[in-house]
Amino acid sequence: MAEPAQKILIIEDDLDVADMLTAYFRVQGYDVFTVNWGEDGVRAATTSRPDLIILDIRLPDIDGYEVARRLRSDRKTATIPIIFLTEKRDRADKLQGLELGADDYITKPFDVQELRLRVRNALRRASQDTLTNPVTGLPEGALVDEKIAEALSRNGSALLMISLLNVDQFRESYGFVASDDVMRAISLMVQNVLRDTSIANAFLGHAEPTDFLVIVHSVKDASVVEEKVRSRLEQSLDYFYPIKDREQAASQTSRLAVSTSKLALNQKNFDTAADVRVELFKKRK
Repeated sequence: MAEPAQKILIIEDDLDVADMLTAYFRVQGYDVFTVNWGEDGVRAATTSRPDLIILDIRLPDIDGYEVARRLRSDRKTATIPIIFLTEKRDRADKLQGLELGADDYITKPFDVQELRLRVRNALRRASQDTLTNPVTGLPEGALVDEKIAEALSRNGSALLMISLLNVDQFRESYGFVASDDVMRAISLMVQNVLRDTSIANAFLGHAEPTDFLVIVHSVKDASVVEEKVRSRLEQSLDYFYPIKDREQAASQTSRLAVSTSKLALNQKNFDTAADVRVELFKKRK
């Protein structure tokens, strides 16, 4: 007996976009239903319990943030994965989404193939209750939050975030397979740094898909890891480009780059792992 199709709720007021997404995901085998207003989206999610929600931020009544806030505060809908559709690129918009527990973001105009993969990955994580990133195999989500909470309870621990920048631009030029290869290679490089520095009990996971998180016992340890990671990655990033493109890529502001930020963990400053995540994102350079 065939398993029932997974349900996707699309909350989108642009009728052309809504119709296109509905037709596309139905062809992919999903059970899709669409509403055009935020209030209708909240009601539909509560009554129909979709497996995933694609949510536009700009809606004619309440915005997507308010929709997400209501869904996350309702026990029946709190765990449904939400992918935001947005025309905005401002970091503040992403920060607001993170505070509300968004599972992913995609910016209009978007590549529908990319959205399909993001939907697939979000559903896979939700259905399998996985605690690892599907590309790198590193811990993410609830397991990372658990490790942050443990570090907070110790006081004096430190957290290092290693962010790979401009991955979206790289993916647009070279495709999903190439960008996934980059993420896997970066994860191995960071693991090698942790092994070579012999820092005891260091934890490596993801804050977000392109942000690696290292938890160590002191700010000094975090600084040692930061210096070595930046040195190795900055020497390696050019080699991810085809030889014919390396010279041109090196001069572009949209080339792959690395950003790092450190944070001392102290219960006096942070109550929860979510507070730590928000502060890290603020510090991201």
